[in-house]
Amino acid sequence: MDDAIPKTMRAIVVHEAGEPEVLRLEERPVPATRPGWSLVRVRARGLNHSEVFTRQGLSPSVAFPRILGIECVGEVAATTDPSRLPVGQRVVSIMGEMGRAFDGSYADYVLLPNAQIHPVESSLPCEVLAAVPETCYTAYGSLLNLRLEAGQTVLVRGATSGVGMAFARLARSMAPGLRLVGTTRSASRAGLLLDAGYDDTVLDVDGALQVEGRPYQRAFELVGPATLKDTCRHVAEGGIVCSTGQLGGVWYMEDFDPIVDLPANGFLTSFYSGNVDEGRLAGLIGYVEEMGVDVRPTAVFPLERMADAHRLLGSSKGYGKVVVTE
Repeated sequence: MDDAIPKTMRAIVVHEAGEPEVLRLEERPVPATRPGWSLVRVRARGLNHSEVFTRQGLSPSVAFPRILGIECVGEVAATTDPSRLPVGQRVVSIMGEMGRAFDGSYADYVLLPNAQIHPVESSLPCEVLAAVPETCYTAYGSLLNLRLEAGQTVLVRGATSGVGMAFARLARSMAPGLRLVGTTRSASRAGLLLDAGYDDTVLDVDGALQVEGRPYQRAFELVGPATLKDTCRHVAEGGIVCSTGQLGGVWYMEDFDPIVDLPANGFLTSFYSGNVDEGRLAGLIGYVEEMGVDVRPTAVFPLERMADAHRLLGSSKGYGKVVVTE
């Protein structure tokens, strides 16, 4: 290991499932590189609801103890691929079982497969860049699959999430002339969505939208299988539904008949942030910078306050993207 790299690092370790208090700050050895894997100095990481689910013990494939964290931004600290990943290169990483099958980004350093480390050129501050990889990339890929056109009315179910907020900002920039409608489970949060660029809001009461008929030409489903059937009931003939998130905590569809439940002559698609295309990711970051898309996180915490960050993300007060820095 390079002499400039310390032998130990701070890490947030989960030893057993539970409430945010199980996120414990510890000193851990800095991982050593091995063939095909390089070491990244983590400068910031966005938080995700999937990490909350894992912390709660709802990810059966994840064994504890584990350092969580499925995304990060930083720079290469030690490399096994100096031509593509030279030391000092600014990088981002998303998914690929980081924080699940192996230790993730809730630490000062993370050891990652080279194929999962993506070089980037960006002048965005770390806490802003950290809001792009998982959140904006997910919104961007879903936006492309929805084939948006000016004049359409688009429903976003789970609109107060980080991806829902990012979707509104990107859609406004990339497909002007849309009417964006965001769902919320609390009328008191409607103002947040209007301030974020939504034209209107609709209440989601116990998994049922409080709206009549089929007023939407497109629907971006972030709650997932828990509400997908109800979402489809409100999409017009020939419409497109993109099921991307699983905020409802349900992973699979039951009692769903595509012939009956999809809108007539409609389409069901999806997007998965693990489907990372390096060129598309770089293009997204460049677009955000060039067009000045506001991707700033709604809350930023230091690493030692990871438990507080999880409390906010999982609370009724949490909305948008939460980022944890060094």
